Amino acid sequence: MRSRRDVILDRWVDLVVAGVRGRITESELRAELSELYGLIERSTGGEREAAGELRAALTEISRTRARQGFSPSETAVSVFALKQAVLEQVGAIGDVAAYAEFVAFSSGVDDLGLLTFETYAAAREQVIADQTEQLLELSTPVVKLWEGILGVPLVGTLDSARTQVVMETLLERLVETGSQFAVIDITGVPAVDTEVAQHLLKTVMAARLMGTDCVISGIRPQIAQTIVALGIEFGDIPTKASLADALEWAMERSGTRLVGGAGA
Repeated sequence: MRSRRDVILDRWVDLVVAGVRGRITESELRAELSELYGLIERSTGGEREAAGELRAALTEISRTRARQGFSPSETAVSVFALKQAVLEQVGAIGDVAAYAEFVAFSSGVDDLGLLTFETYAAAREQVIADQTEQLLELSTPVVKLWEGILGVPLVGTLDSARTQVVMETLLERLVETGSQFAVIDITGVPAVDTEVAQHLLKTVMAARLMGTDCVISGIRPQIAQTIVALGIEFGDIPTKASLADALEWAMERSGTRLVGGAGA
């Protein structure tokens, strides 16, 4: 590999560059593969420190590829293509001993390819988990409706995980703002089951412990029928037909009076 370094490296770059389809430049790819090539040379030469550096470099490349949207096959082929580049040179030499050395080299490259695949899979799972958490945060906004009154407008399907995020986000905002009232509006929620209803009740109870009164608004007829059929008790938690009604209730409780309208 040392005597034919430039030829093998050029061929390796040619084989890989077609697979990346312009997502990274050829110069970036060449720099990346040159670093790997140097580490492979050192590790196959017996440098134990280089073997660790090689695995660390491959791990970082796999994580980057996962974030850039490469597939696991596209990531692994960047390593496996080196075997073809080396084999072509071994064939050109035609030395039986070189073929024997290539077998051992090929086994080592396979291990490196599997490492990239495993690292890619773990990194991809982490990316998906991060995106899911971000979507949950985006889908559970807590907004200020009035001084001392927070609103939690919920849209779409509610499940236990999302309802848990609602509670955590609301409680954090209550700490930040010191609000005395919160309106949980479920106008945009198509259905509520027993588990979700229990989470909402727990959210209201937790807010009360922090000195905040909550009101639930926007309960659709279908949801009201479900709540009755399931025997869910909201107890003394106030409910209102619309967000406007709930805001009016909270403003009255806070002692806020609006003066306006034509001629006022």
